[in-house]
Amino acid sequence: MARLAQTAGLTEIQEEILSTVRTFVDKEIIPHAQALEHGDTYPADIVEGMKEMGLFGLTIPEEFGGLGESLLTYALVVEQIARGWMSVSGVINTHFIVAHMLKQHGTDEQKARYLPRMAAGEVRGSFSMSEPELGSDVAAIRTKAVRDGDDFVVDGQKMWLTNGGSSNLTAVLVKTDEGAEKAHRNLTAFLVEKPEGYGEVAPGLTIPGKIDKMGYKGVDTTEMVFDGFRIGAGQVLGGRTGQGFGQMMDGVEVGRVNVAARACGIAIRAFELAIEYAQQRRTFGKPIVEHQAIAFKLAEMATKVEAAHLMMVNAARLKDSGARNDVEAGMAKLIASEFCAEVTQEAFRIHGGYGYSKEYEIERLMREAPFLLIGEGTSEIQKTIISRGLLRDYRTRG
Repeated sequence: MARLAQTAGLTEIQEEILSTVRTFVDKEIIPHAQALEHGDTYPADIVEGMKEMGLFGLTIPEEFGGLGESLLTYALVVEQIARGWMSVSGVINTHFIVAHMLKQHGTDEQKARYLPRMAAGEVRGSFSMSEPELGSDVAAIRTKAVRDGDDFVVDGQKMWLTNGGSSNLTAVLVKTDEGAEKAHRNLTAFLVEKPEGYGEVAPGLTIPGKIDKMGYKGVDTTEMVFDGFRIGAGQVLGGRTGQGFGQMMDGVEVGRVNVAARACGIAIRAFELAIEYAQQRRTFGKPIVEHQAIAFKLAEMATKVEAAHLMMVNAARLKDSGARNDVEAGMAKLIASEFCAEVTQEAFRIHGGYGYSKEYEIERLMREAPFLLIGEGTSEIQKTIISRGLLRDYRTRG
């Protein structure tokens, strides 16, 4: 057992789940990731394997057919999956976020309708906040839902929808006219059911083809275009309009822990590749790991892996306790994503010219790591969240 990224205080069940996932990653993901990634191929067999292990219901309560595990368990599972191939963790990330939002904010009817099928992997979730000109300014959402009898009519365009084509339930944040002075009080989350696939998947709802990306291959990223799409009022998450911003932010806090976990997973894999290669490659008559320049790189990389992992675990445990964790999740996401990029870069340098070859795994990690610097909010957004949170506690009195 490697000594890095270990987590103290886990239950026997958590240890068993992680051992099972780690074995699955080593046998079913890592050997196939290169070919699937280079072909931009959806990992259908791997997804089926995760269904069989019950991972789609990992955090869904037992009463709805899930395993009822904690956010910490989820984060540690994601860390292991991302260690194998980040795109696979993307398949379940949005699913977990939607399941969390339903569990925390859904009506009893919505929970009963969706959570059992989500636990079985029959319903797979995705969520959408961003728009083409939106960026991180969520309050500036333009996609609108207008009340029309018992329905709403939705018009607008959403962007950067992970699993947009392969999911069949999407939590979508849109603007509704609540008459509130603060823009975020006019936002509502809708649960949009749709068929899998591309094109006009339902009257008034189009999922264009996949967006071609530098990395994060295999998992589909799309737009979502509404043009007179009708949806029943019963599909408003929680049954009340104007609550969407808080519901989505709750989901995003889970998502930021997830991104931190993904960054930890990639960093762990980059370190593993680097320390293995450094013991095999020889220069000047000895393995390069015996040169102090390389040994010091490995020491710094390992320290960053450990620090990121500990901060991610802390953020997950805080969320599990019921406490607010916006600052801690932001800190974990910030440092894990930045350290991931740095550790991956150092592993690339240790590989020398071979790191630039598509034959070597580090080339793929070099294209995956940058996504984590922007996913679920850029590093600059995390710093904004962190600084505002600090001022809540440290504002000068008097």
